Amino acid sequence: MHIDAKVVKSLREKTGAGMMDCKKALQEAEGNLEKAVDLLREKGLSAAAKRADRAANQGIVDSYIHLGGRIGVLVEVNCETDFVARNDEFREFVRNLCLQVAATNPSYLSKEDVPESILERERQIIKTQALNDGKPEKVVDKIVEGRLEKYYSENCLLEQAFVKDEDITVSELQTNLIAKIGENIVVRRYCRFEIGEATDAENTTCCG
Repeated sequence: MHIDAKVVKSLREKTGAGMMDCKKALQEAEGNLEKAVDLLREKGLSAAAKRADRAANQGIVDSYIHLGGRIGVLVEVNCETDFVARNDEFREFVRNLCLQVAATNPSYLSKEDVPESILERERQIIKTQALNDGKPEKVVDKIVEGRLEKYYSENCLLEQAFVKDEDITVSELQTNLIAKIGENIVVRRYCRFEIGEATDAENTTCCG
C-alpha cells in the first residue's frame, strides 16, 4: 500500500516516532492516521519522543579500533541513570555506533550540525546540475530538497542507514531503544581517527 510522504510527516510530528516506524504503522493501519497513532503508542514509540527533554547526565564512552590499528573511534552516548549505562542493550547500541562511525566516516552528528554555508553551496550545485540537465525550473526546488535529504543521509550520523540493518536509520535505532529502555538516550559526540599521510586534522573527524 502506497503511503503519502505528507501523511508520514504528519504522523511523525504528532508522535515524534521515527520516519520508518511511522510508515510501517500507517501501512498496518491502512492509511488511517489516528489508528497509526494508537499503534505507535502501543509499541511505546510515541512516548519515546516525550523523553527527549529529560536530562541525560550518565552514560559511557566506548572505543573501537579497526584494520589493525589504522582507524580508531571514540563515541559518547548519554542516558539518565547509571543503571541504564550498565545495560547490555545500551552498551551494544554504543558499540554499534562505533562500528557505524568507523565504516561510514560521517562528517556531522545530525542535520542541524551542518553549517548553513555548506548547505547553501550544496543547493547551488544541485540547482545548477538540474538546470543543466534540462529540468523545468518549477521542479528544481523539489529536486534540491530531495537531494539535500540524500546529502544528510550520507553525511550525518543520525540520518544514515544503520550498517547492520539498512531498513532503519541510526536515529530510528536510537528511538527504538529509548522506547524499550524507558530513558532518554542522547548521542553526544564522536571522534574518528585514521592513519594517513596527513599529520594535521585532515584525517580526524570530531563532532558533537
